[in-house]
This record gives sequence, structure tokens and C-alpha cells, in this order.
Amino acid sequence: MLTKQDLIDDLAGGCKPPDQFRIGTEHECFVFINGNQRAPYTGPQGILALLTAMQQFGWQPVVENGFLISMAHPLTAATLSLEPGGQFELSGTPVKTLHESHTELITHQQQLALVAQQLNIRFETIGFDPYNARADVPWMPKARYDIMRSYMPTRGHLGLDMMTRTCTVQVNLDYESESDMVKKMRVAMALQPMMTALFANSSWVEGKKTAFQSYRSFIWQNTDPDRCGILPFVFDDTMGFERYVDYMLSIPLYFVKRQGRYINAAGQYFRDFMQGKLPALPGDYPTLLDWHNHLTTAFPEVRLKHYLEMRGADSGPLDHLIGLPAVWVGLLYDSISLQTVADLTADWSYAEVQTLYQHVPKQGKRALFRGMPVYQWLGHILALSQQGLERRNYLNAQCQSETIYLEPLFQNLTLEFGLT
Repeated sequence: MLTKQDLIDDLAGGCKPPDQFRIGTEHECFVFINGNQRAPYTGPQGILALLTAMQQFGWQPVVENGFLISMAHPLTAATLSLEPGGQFELSGTPVKTLHESHTELITHQQQLALVAQQLNIRFETIGFDPYNARADVPWMPKARYDIMRSYMPTRGHLGLDMMTRTCTVQVNLDYESESDMVKKMRVAMALQPMMTALFANSSWVEGKKTAFQSYRSFIWQNTDPDRCGILPFVFDDTMGFERYVDYMLSIPLYFVKRQGRYINAAGQYFRDFMQGKLPALPGDYPTLLDWHNHLTTAFPEVRLKHYLEMRGADSGPLDHLIGLPAVWVGLLYDSISLQTVADLTADWSYAEVQTLYQHVPKQGKRALFRGMPVYQWLGHILALSQQGLERRNYLNAQCQSETIYLEPLFQNLTLEFGLT
């Protein structure tokens, strides 16, 4: 029988010495056929054909209930998987430097380019499907998505749009101790609305230009208040592994997996499961694997597992896919930059950050925070990240530091707002 302390200890088990810190990137893209039509699962141009074609590069199939639903690479920890509407996701190999992440992204895009030519399909990395209505998006045959598809409309009116019409890019970073986790999560949660503004690129909805800078962010803010958004307790002195466990015990389950089957437990609670009183499985008790599965069903802007996931950015071009991890690595993996930005954000309240979070989807980098537009804050934040990457001093074969991945972000701010 798992106890609450077991769950706390499990999160604490993610602590690593800094020499073992790694960078994990994840990004999603849309798959289109016949112009702007979303690819179905089956058919000569479908997602199944895409997954099958990826085997030519050494990817190995993962099957669920007779359906090919993802791919694993035997030589790395990377995986290819599907989001509910067929969004195609690369979960990259945890690596030490941004140069390695960049190389992996280039290789992945080269593989997709070849498959696109072979199947006559098109990939697009953007935060929101700009062409299709929700009803026109096919669903993938993954059992957990069937459960979520039924439950989502009971909690937020745009949850199904989140599942089928959004794409994101995220970075996963490590923590050394509980205090290090708290500092990094506090900083990341405080800055997340500004990062959403920095990478916002989803203004088009069903073929029409909207007033939104990031419609993807607006969708997430109307998905499920139980498990999404900015977490208020992260700004409190009570924040720690135990406080996050309490949060997860307050969030309803989606499912429990037994013998390869997903059992619908939507609206039921892990704390009851721990007492053998889960209505979906009376008399059964959870394992740590059940706990790990439950951790994946919370979607805050920064998520805690055995690492921290920064989740609040629109997917985008290569500059964005490597730029996002570059910003966070420079801020969180250098002790001087981390302390500087922790001091900068120390008195930012949840109410202030939440207000900015609500304004960013439409106002983007022009939103105001403490009387100053976000784009000016971003100039300062990118400079702190740049200094952190300089101190890391990891060079590629051309003797360039990791700061090269911030250059397009600086250039965009200069072009748009004249910042230098």
C-alpha cells in the first residue's frame, strides 16, 4: 500500500547532482494531406503510414490494442507519439548541451522531409491548426483519449479543441534538491506568461485572422480548471514536494491501466485508490506506475515529475524549437542567472502573474506587467539567459557557444520593437 510519504519520496527521487543535469525537448506538429486536411489514422497518407515509414530510420513500433500508436528508438531514449488529433510528437533524448538537442532536431526534420516527399504529406509546426474546425479533425485510436474525450466537456468548454487542434513545444529540466526545485518552479511559473508571449504564433482560426496572438494559450485557459494554468501555491512558502503531492491528490483521475487496458476512473480520486476504495477498482491498490500515470494527467504551465516541464509555448519553426530550451537552460542551469531571476521575481504575486497570463493570449508581447510592456521584460530576461549560456561555455564544432540559439529571439525583438 502506497502512503503519502511514498509519493513525496518518489518526487524527491528526481533530485540529481548538477553534473547529471540533462535537457529534454518535446515538440508537436500537425500533419496535413490534400492541402489543409488533417491526416486520418488509416489510408496511404495516414498517420499509420507515417509511423510505418519512420521505421526506415531505425524507429521501432509500439502497439496498443492492435494499433500502432508510437515509435521508440533502440539507440536513444527518444520516442515518437501521437496526440489525440494526430499531432505528431518527438520526445527527444535527454542530452547535456543545446548543441546536441539542435542536432537531434535537424535530424528529425530531415527524416520528416523525406517521409513527406514519399507520402505526399505536409508537416506544419504552429500553435493552433489555422484551417480546420474541431469536427473535421480525425481522432487517433488510443484508449486513454477515448476516456478524456468523454470527460473533457464536463470541465471546460474548449478541452476538445486542446486535444485536437493545438501543438506545443516544451523543455524538461532537472533539479538538484527540493529547494532547487522550488526555486526553479517558482521562477518558471512566474515567467511562463512572458514565454507564452515570446513564442506566440497562433492567430488564425478556421481560415480567419483573429485578435489573438496565441489562441493555443486561450484554449488551454478554458480546458480544465482542476489541472491547468498557473498554480497559486507555487508562490507560497508551503511549496515543496509534499505540497505538489497534495495538489495531485486533489485532481480527479482520468484512468487506471491494468493488464494493458485503460479503465475509466474519470472524476475519481487517487487518495481513495490508496485506501482500496476506488469505485472503478474496489479493493485494488495503486502502484508507483499508477502514480506516474496520474502525474501525466495534470497540465499546469509548469509541471513537476522527476524533472520540471516548461509547457506554455506555441510550437513553431526550428528557431523556436531550440530557442525555447535555450532560454530556460540559460536561466535555470546557471546558478548566477537563476539567483538573479529568482531575486527579480521574488515579490511577484500569483494575482499579478495570473492577470498577465489572462492578457497574453490577445495582447502578446505588448501586454503590460508592472507598468512595463512584456517585450521590454523579455529583453532583460533574454540577456540574463544569454549570460548564463556564456558561463556554461559549451561549444560546438565551430567553437560557437549555446548563445547562438538566442540570436533569432533577440533579432525578432529588435525587428518588432526596436530593442537592442
